[in-house]
Amino acid sequence: MSAGGDLAMDNGKNREEDGACTSPEIVNDAASNCCAIPKLASQCENGEASEVNYGGLIRSNSRPSTGGGSDDVNLLSPNNSRSSMSQTQSPTHLSPARQRVAAAAEVLCTPEELDEVGAFFDEHSAAIERWFRERAPVDVICKLQSITGVGGADQLSKSPRSPHRASVTSDLFQQWLASSPVKKCRSPTSRSSISNRSHLADLDEGELFMELIRDVANELDIDVLCHKILVNVSLLTHADRGSLFLVKGPPTGKYLVAKLFDVTQNTPLDEAVRRAKQDELIIPFGVGIAGTVAQTNETINIKEAYQDPRFNSEVDQKTGYKTNIILSMPICNYEGQVIGVAQIINKTNGSPEFTERDTEIFRRYLTFCGIGIQNAQLFEMSVQEYRRNQILLNLARNIFAEQNNLECLVTKIMTEARELLKCERCAVFLLDLDCGEAQNHLERMLDRPEKSHQTLSRRTSHNVDVEEVVKQQQKSSSARFTMIFELGSNSPSAANISRPSVNDLNSSTLAQIAEYVASTGETLNIHDVNEWLKDKPIYHPQQQQQPQQQPHSHPSQHQADGQGQGTSGGTGTDDLSAKNLLCMPIVNGQQAVIGVAQLINKENDLQFTSCDISIFEAFAIFCGLGIHNTQMYESACKLMAKQKVALECLSYHATAPPDQTLKLVNDAIASAEEYKLYSFKFIDFDLDDDDTCRAAVRMFLQCNLVQQFHIPYDVLCRWILSVRKNYRPVKYHNWRHALNVAQTMFAMMKTGKMERFMTDLEILGLLVACLCHDLDHRGTNNAFQSKTDSPLAILYTTSTMEHHHFDQCVMILNSEGNNIFQALSPEDFRTVMKVVESAILSTDLAMYFKKRTQFLELIEGGEFDWQGEEKKEVLCGMMMTACDVSAIAKPWEVQHRVAKLVADEFFDQGDLEKLQLNTQPVAMMDRERKDELPKMQVGFIDVICLPLYKVLSDTFPWIRPLYDGTMDNRQHWQDLAEKVEMGLTWIDHDTIDKPVEEFACEIVDHLIILDRDKK
Repeated sequence: MSAGGDLAMDNGKNREEDGACTSPEIVNDAASNCCAIPKLASQCENGEASEVNYGGLIRSNSRPSTGGGSDDVNLLSPNNSRSSMSQTQSPTHLSPARQRVAAAAEVLCTPEELDEVGAFFDEHSAAIERWFRERAPVDVICKLQSITGVGGADQLSKSPRSPHRASVTSDLFQQWLASSPVKKCRSPTSRSSISNRSHLADLDEGELFMELIRDVANELDIDVLCHKILVNVSLLTHADRGSLFLVKGPPTGKYLVAKLFDVTQNTPLDEAVRRAKQDELIIPFGVGIAGTVAQTNETINIKEAYQDPRFNSEVDQKTGYKTNIILSMPICNYEGQVIGVAQIINKTNGSPEFTERDTEIFRRYLTFCGIGIQNAQLFEMSVQEYRRNQILLNLARNIFAEQNNLECLVTKIMTEARELLKCERCAVFLLDLDCGEAQNHLERMLDRPEKSHQTLSRRTSHNVDVEEVVKQQQKSSSARFTMIFELGSNSPSAANISRPSVNDLNSSTLAQIAEYVASTGETLNIHDVNEWLKDKPIYHPQQQQQPQQQPHSHPSQHQADGQGQGTSGGTGTDDLSAKNLLCMPIVNGQQAVIGVAQLINKENDLQFTSCDISIFEAFAIFCGLGIHNTQMYESACKLMAKQKVALECLSYHATAPPDQTLKLVNDAIASAEEYKLYSFKFIDFDLDDDDTCRAAVRMFLQCNLVQQFHIPYDVLCRWILSVRKNYRPVKYHNWRHALNVAQTMFAMMKTGKMERFMTDLEILGLLVACLCHDLDHRGTNNAFQSKTDSPLAILYTTSTMEHHHFDQCVMILNSEGNNIFQALSPEDFRTVMKVVESAILSTDLAMYFKKRTQFLELIEGGEFDWQGEEKKEVLCGMMMTACDVSAIAKPWEVQHRVAKLVADEFFDQGDLEKLQLNTQPVAMMDRERKDELPKMQVGFIDVICLPLYKVLSDTFPWIRPLYDGTMDNRQHWQDLAEKVEMGLTWIDHDTIDKPVEEFACEIVDHLIILDRDKK
């Protein structure tokens, strides 16, 4: 038998009978190595070793050197010499077995290589035939069957296999996956070094060389393989220690990573691996000795290390070791590409240099090692791919298991993404896909289909300039994020998820990059954020072109400084600056962008590779499906809640009866002076219910809105009556309160001269908003809706009642015969509905505090022009709040009567909280603390009313009466609070016909009389 056959049998003793290669990439790559066989065969003719990669394992064939020089290495012992055989058989005289081999060659090789491969197969027929019996993939054998007509698969598989042969069995593969990165489960034949070195001394040079080749031939653990290579090379060359570097990175940015560094023959494997990972050394191509070898693919033999400028002496300074001589050589795959660099230093026998013989031995051994390393890397890639697939499958399970809570789903997604792609931080930005509650209602009212979101084109870009981001932001403002989640490296749980506020986006470069990705659909892979910015900070439109002071800051940084409004604490990584990032759009099933996923800072200061992009893209698809499904689920829940609310409202409310409408149409409407509509001291107590409706009609007539916007008079009357009917008979937030708010707005427009700042369309919208701002009020506030988990709280998460009031307003306008906007153009209709929505939502005191800050900033900046859209919205919001709380500025007789109505309504809610929730209500709703009301009224005036009326009256002097009336009532409440502290109460009585001070004096006089009678 030929030497090749002997070696095939020797190296084929460790495969298990039922094992199969788990990774198809390994088998395919091994089959592709057949093209390298002719080249290696020519090396054998010259006495050089050749290697053949069979099924992921090394097969080594060699011929004794015929040169006879002293420096040549006899790779085979005499016992392994080649036996004679015919080398001149033509293909037409081949045996059936060789004919099958020739057919295989036609399948695996190109036509140009067929003759050369065929000649080699003739020379090594036994080894090739054995390979087909034992290792050929089933699909290859099936192809041979169709060509040769012989039954191959079952016959070839009948040959006996050695029970000692190493293979990647299913059990071994699962053990490998379950093991730790350092201490993996090894196969029985995996050794950190040759187990018995004592017999090596008895081997000659060729036998030693072959034994060391066998030692690495079947090893698929890359750590063990590299350790064996260094130990065996040290044995062959008598080197003191060695290092092995592997090539990493994309084709345009390759670098070396020290797989094992400074390993001696006695260094344990675990210690070598731990040390290499603890002090991971990264060397760019062309830097240092190893980097130069990798770049030039040439061997470097240095006799005086400290005399070479490429040598880095810092390692010696750290370790205390003296490097004298260095031999560094590239490790190549079968295509001649550099996949690593091996480096040995110093000789143990004291030799002053590595000889040419050492270099030749080193080169020949690394020839075999290159294929072994590539096979091990392919196996490692298959393991990594398996783990990635498991993570994606786990993500899919989480998506289907977590469909009712978006925040929990996003938290799981970010945790999986950070684990999968090994980054420090992960952020998810979700887009605002609807244009507000008003837009949805408008589309329905106009009977127009909602606009579908445009599918954005997706293209990968690695070199987007920062100026493109700025231009895209200035050009389009469609990408608006409503929810932002961030997970840092120290945030394993949802409790530590950071929720930066929308305001924080204004000062975040990373958020603006996310906006760019959402708008363009591009995937951005920025290797160096600081270099990418190049002192060109991104400008944000909402900051009026003010440059960012910290171009790479993140919203969480501002949150950590106390500036953010996030809902949870920081993640502990807020001080990390962005070094590199990978940003990709998240799309739904219709390929529309619904958000952006962002990975920040690859671990170990590495960069995100093209492989990371591919994995992240697959990951983003899962994320998009999960987020879309969850949003659909939440939308379904909201629709069900909306349906429940609608049915409840429809069961209670109805349009005004025709007879009431006809009566109001025919009634005479008194003048505005008669109703005292121009006065800030308007009192509705003397008006009956019909008079209140007539007064409302007069305000529309007096503002010339009926004629200006062609409102049919009967439609206006029916609408006002329907609005009155849709107010519930609660004690304070009823129709009369709405009329008072509308009258105050009318007085501000006319008497306060605010109409000069408003258009007729805005005046119409504000009057409608005032009359509708508390529609269907239940006598309970937003907090109560949230505590009781009412359908309204599910439907509207913020400004719950205010959103419901606006929806009721739209419902009435949609009712037949009630659309007072029917004559408006579509553009005017949208404008007035936007005014109505904004004005009603502004009656939420939480919105008031936000707009008051904006209003003060405008006033302090000397603002006199209120015609801008945003400035007008702020002004209207302040006016709505001023009208909503205007009862505090009424004459004292009216104010303390209204205060009792408010208190009674609050106490009713407090009673409900005790009954339904079994909780203690706050002081102003606790009936048992009713005597504290005067003191609480003083606090309400100081916190809400006085600051509001003060800034308005200072800016618009004509509405000064509101401020003066509030100051007068504050003094009354302060006096009453002092009397309460003396033991006098006022709220025990159902009605108060006199001022409270007179009532208190009567009590004092009565006590004095009683005291006299006792005496």
